[in-house]
Amino acid sequence: MTCNAVIFDLDGTLLDTLQDLVNTLNTVLSRHDYPVHTIDECRFLVGHGMRELVRKALPEGVGTPETIDFLLPEFMAHYADNWNKNSRPYPGIGAMLDTLAQQKIKIAILSNKADHFTRLCAEFLLKEWTFDVVLGHHSGIAHKPDPEGALLVARMLGEEPSSILYVGDSGIDMLTATRAGMYPLGVLWGFRPESELLEFGAKALVRHPEEIIDQYFTLPNMRIMS
Repeated sequence: MTCNAVIFDLDGTLLDTLQDLVNTLNTVLSRHDYPVHTIDECRFLVGHGMRELVRKALPEGVGTPETIDFLLPEFMAHYADNWNKNSRPYPGIGAMLDTLAQQKIKIAILSNKADHFTRLCAEFLLKEWTFDVVLGHHSGIAHKPDPEGALLVARMLGEEPSSILYVGDSGIDMLTATRAGMYPLGVLWGFRPESELLEFGAKALVRHPEEIIDQYFTLPNMRIMS
Protein backbone atom coordinates (compact mmCIF):
# COMPACT_ATOMS: atom_id res chain seq x y z
CA MET A 1 0.00 0.00 0.00
CA THR A 2 1.08 3.58 -0.65
CA CYS A 3 1.25 6.08 2.21
CA ASN A 4 -0.15 9.47 1.24
CA ALA A 5 -0.72 10.91 4.71
CA VAL A 6 0.08 10.49 8.40
CA ILE A 7 -2.28 10.96 11.32
CA PHE A 8 -0.51 11.53 14.63
CA ASP A 9 -1.83 11.17 18.13
CA LEU A 10 -0.75 14.20 20.19
CA ASP A 11 0.02 13.43 23.86
CA GLY A 12 2.72 10.80 24.17
CA THR A 13 3.38 10.79 20.42
CA LEU A 14 4.28 14.27 19.23
CA LEU A 15 4.38 15.99 22.63
CA ASP A 16 5.47 14.98 26.11
CA THR A 17 2.63 16.57 28.05
CA LEU A 18 2.48 14.18 30.98
CA GLN A 19 4.00 16.39 33.69
CA ASP A 20 1.58 19.25 33.08
CA LEU A 21 -1.37 16.85 33.09
CA VAL A 22 -0.17 15.20 36.30
CA ASN A 23 0.44 18.53 38.03
CA THR A 24 -3.03 19.78 37.09
CA LEU A 25 -4.72 16.56 38.11
CA ASN A 26 -2.97 16.35 41.47
CA THR A 27 -3.65 20.00 42.25
CA VAL A 28 -7.38 19.47 41.79
CA LEU A 29 -7.41 16.17 43.67
CA SER A 30 -5.47 17.54 46.63
CA ARG A 31 -7.77 20.57 46.92
CA HIS A 32 -10.62 18.17 47.64
CA ASP A 33 -8.62 15.75 49.82
CA TYR A 34 -8.51 12.95 47.27
CA PRO A 35 -5.34 10.82 46.88
CA VAL A 36 -2.87 12.09 44.28
CA HIS A 37 -1.00 10.02 41.68
CA THR A 38 2.60 9.50 40.62
CA ILE A 39 3.63 10.26 37.07
CA ASP A 40 3.98 6.54 36.32
CA GLU A 41 0.44 5.89 37.55
CA CYS A 42 -0.84 8.69 35.36
CA ARG A 43 0.66 7.08 32.24
CA PHE A 44 -2.23 4.62 32.46
CA LEU A 45 -4.90 7.18 33.33
CA VAL A 46 -4.51 9.51 30.36
CA GLY A 47 -5.57 8.86 26.80
CA HIS A 48 -9.35 8.50 27.02
CA GLY A 49 -10.16 12.20 27.22
CA MET A 50 -10.22 14.70 30.06
CA ARG A 51 -13.51 13.67 31.60
CA GLU A 52 -12.39 10.07 31.77
CA LEU A 53 -9.04 11.15 33.22
CA VAL A 54 -10.81 12.79 36.16
CA ARG A 55 -13.06 9.76 36.66
CA LYS A 56 -10.21 7.25 36.62
CA ALA A 57 -8.13 9.38 39.00
CA LEU A 58 -10.78 9.30 41.72
CA PRO A 59 -10.94 6.51 44.30
CA GLU A 60 -13.14 3.56 43.46
CA GLY A 61 -16.79 4.35 43.92
CA VAL A 62 -16.25 8.11 44.08
CA GLY A 63 -16.29 8.98 40.39
CA THR A 64 -20.01 9.56 40.01
CA PRO A 65 -21.26 11.73 37.15
CA GLU A 66 -22.11 14.46 39.66
CA THR A 67 -18.62 14.45 41.19
CA ILE A 68 -17.00 14.52 37.75
CA ASP A 69 -19.28 17.37 36.66
CA PHE A 70 -18.11 19.28 39.73
CA LEU A 71 -14.37 18.62 39.33
CA LEU A 72 -13.98 18.76 35.55
CA PRO A 73 -14.45 22.53 35.13
CA GLU A 74 -11.85 23.09 37.85
CA PHE A 75 -9.47 20.74 36.10
CA MET A 76 -10.00 22.50 32.77
CA ALA A 77 -9.52 25.94 34.30
CA HIS A 78 -6.28 24.97 36.04
CA TYR A 79 -4.96 23.24 32.92
CA ALA A 80 -5.75 26.35 30.88
CA ASP A 81 -3.20 28.23 33.00
CA ASN A 82 -0.59 25.47 33.13
CA TRP A 83 -0.79 23.37 29.94
CA ASN A 84 2.56 24.58 28.59
CA LYS A 85 4.75 24.75 31.69
CA ASN A 86 6.68 21.57 30.89
CA SER A 87 5.15 20.23 27.67
CA ARG A 88 7.49 19.95 24.72
CA PRO A 89 7.93 17.97 21.49
CA TYR A 90 9.85 14.74 21.96
CA PRO A 91 13.45 14.70 20.68
CA GLY A 92 13.53 14.05 16.96
CA ILE A 93 9.93 15.09 16.27
CA GLY A 94 10.98 18.33 14.61
CA ALA A 95 13.38 16.68 12.19
CA MET A 96 10.76 14.07 11.29
CA LEU A 97 8.11 16.71 10.60
CA ASP A 98 10.63 18.71 8.55
CA THR A 99 11.22 15.69 6.32
CA LEU A 100 7.51 15.01 5.88
CA ALA A 101 7.02 18.65 4.89
CA GLN A 102 9.87 18.45 2.39
CA GLN A 103 8.29 15.36 0.85
CA LYS A 104 4.88 17.08 0.81
CA ILE A 105 3.21 14.36 2.86
CA LYS A 106 -0.13 15.38 4.35
CA ILE A 107 -0.06 15.39 8.16
CA ALA A 108 -2.83 15.58 10.74
CA ILE A 109 -3.36 15.41 14.50
CA LEU A 110 -6.20 13.45 16.10
CA SER A 111 -6.46 13.57 19.89
CA ASN A 112 -8.87 12.63 22.66
CA LYS A 113 -7.76 15.83 24.39
CA ALA A 114 -10.37 18.60 24.27
CA ASP A 115 -10.31 20.29 20.87
CA HIS A 116 -9.42 23.70 22.32
CA PHE A 117 -6.33 22.38 24.07
CA THR A 118 -5.36 20.21 21.10
CA ARG A 119 -5.33 23.29 18.88
CA LEU A 120 -3.43 25.32 21.47
CA CYS A 121 -0.74 22.65 21.64
CA ALA A 122 -0.41 22.54 17.86
CA GLU A 123 -0.41 26.31 17.52
CA PHE A 124 2.19 27.05 20.17
CA LEU A 125 4.28 23.91 20.66
CA LEU A 126 4.29 22.76 17.03
CA LYS A 127 4.02 26.18 15.38
CA GLU A 128 6.90 25.58 12.97
CA TRP A 129 4.89 23.01 11.04
CA THR A 130 1.62 23.25 9.15
CA PHE A 131 -0.81 20.43 9.82
CA ASP A 132 -3.51 19.84 7.24
CA VAL A 133 -5.98 18.87 9.96
CA VAL A 134 -5.92 19.33 13.75
CA LEU A 135 -8.81 17.67 15.54
CA GLY A 136 -9.37 17.17 19.24
CA HIS A 137 -12.43 15.90 21.05
CA HIS A 138 -15.62 17.94 20.96
CA SER A 139 -19.30 17.24 21.31
CA GLY A 140 -20.76 15.30 18.43
CA ILE A 141 -17.70 13.17 17.78
CA ALA A 142 -16.88 9.97 19.64
CA HIS A 143 -13.65 9.49 21.57
CA LYS A 144 -11.02 7.16 20.16
CA PRO A 145 -10.92 4.15 19.78
CA ASP A 146 -14.18 4.77 17.95
CA PRO A 147 -12.98 5.27 14.35
CA GLU A 148 -15.37 8.17 13.67
CA GLY A 149 -12.75 10.87 14.22
CA ALA A 150 -10.08 9.09 12.20
CA LEU A 151 -12.45 8.59 9.28
CA LEU A 152 -13.49 12.24 9.45
CA VAL A 153 -9.82 13.27 9.29
CA ALA A 154 -9.33 10.98 6.27
CA ARG A 155 -12.20 12.71 4.47
CA MET A 156 -10.81 16.12 5.36
CA LEU A 157 -7.43 15.06 3.96
CA GLY A 158 -9.08 13.68 0.83
CA GLU A 159 -7.38 10.31 1.29
CA GLU A 160 -8.56 6.72 1.52
CA PRO A 161 -8.07 5.27 5.01
CA SER A 162 -5.95 2.45 3.57
CA SER A 163 -3.36 5.01 2.40
CA ILE A 164 -2.91 6.59 5.85
CA LEU A 165 -0.20 5.79 8.38
CA TYR A 166 -1.63 6.18 11.89
CA VAL A 167 1.01 6.88 14.55
CA GLY A 168 0.32 6.65 18.27
CA ASP A 169 1.63 5.57 21.66
CA SER A 170 -1.30 3.61 23.11
CA GLY A 171 -3.60 0.70 22.58
CA ILE A 172 -6.36 3.24 22.02
CA ASP A 173 -4.51 4.54 18.98
CA MET A 174 -3.80 1.08 17.61
CA LEU A 175 -7.46 0.11 17.93
CA THR A 176 -8.53 3.36 16.29
CA ALA A 177 -6.23 2.78 13.34
CA THR A 178 -7.32 -0.82 12.89
CA ARG A 179 -11.03 -0.02 13.09
CA ALA A 180 -10.59 2.84 10.60
CA GLY A 181 -8.71 0.65 8.12
CA MET A 182 -5.43 2.54 8.56
CA TYR A 183 -1.92 1.22 9.22
CA PRO A 184 -1.26 1.17 13.01
CA LEU A 185 2.30 2.20 13.91
CA GLY A 186 3.20 2.26 17.61
CA VAL A 187 5.84 4.54 19.14
CA LEU A 188 7.87 3.43 22.15
CA TRP A 189 8.87 6.85 23.53
CA GLY A 190 5.38 7.67 24.79
CA PHE A 191 3.19 6.87 27.76
CA ARG A 192 2.36 3.19 27.27
CA PRO A 193 4.47 -0.01 27.08
CA GLU A 194 5.34 -2.09 24.05
CA SER A 195 3.13 -4.95 25.28
CA GLU A 196 0.01 -2.78 25.12
CA LEU A 197 0.75 -1.59 21.60
CA LEU A 198 1.21 -5.13 20.34
CA GLU A 199 -1.82 -6.44 22.20
CA PHE A 200 -4.07 -3.91 20.54
CA GLY A 201 -2.88 -4.35 16.99
CA ALA A 202 0.31 -2.45 16.22
CA LYS A 203 1.71 -3.78 12.95
CA ALA A 204 5.11 -2.20 13.62
CA LEU A 205 6.94 -0.30 16.37
CA VAL A 206 9.52 2.49 16.31
CA ARG A 207 11.87 3.69 19.06
CA HIS A 208 12.77 7.08 17.58
CA PRO A 209 10.95 9.48 15.23
CA GLU A 210 13.67 9.18 12.59
CA GLU A 211 12.70 5.51 12.17
CA ILE A 212 9.34 6.65 10.78
CA ILE A 213 11.20 8.39 7.98
CA ASP A 214 13.73 5.60 7.47
CA GLN A 215 11.10 2.86 7.29
CA TYR A 216 8.24 4.56 5.47
CA PHE A 217 9.38 7.67 3.60
CA THR A 218 12.77 7.04 2.02
CA LEU A 219 11.61 5.37 -1.19
CA PRO A 220 10.08 7.44 -3.98
CA ASN A 221 6.74 5.65 -3.85
CA MET A 222 6.72 5.61 -0.02
CA ARG A 223 5.25 2.16 0.37
CA ILE A 224 4.08 0.70 3.68
CA MET A 225 4.68 -2.98 4.31
CA SER A 226 1.32 -4.71 4.76
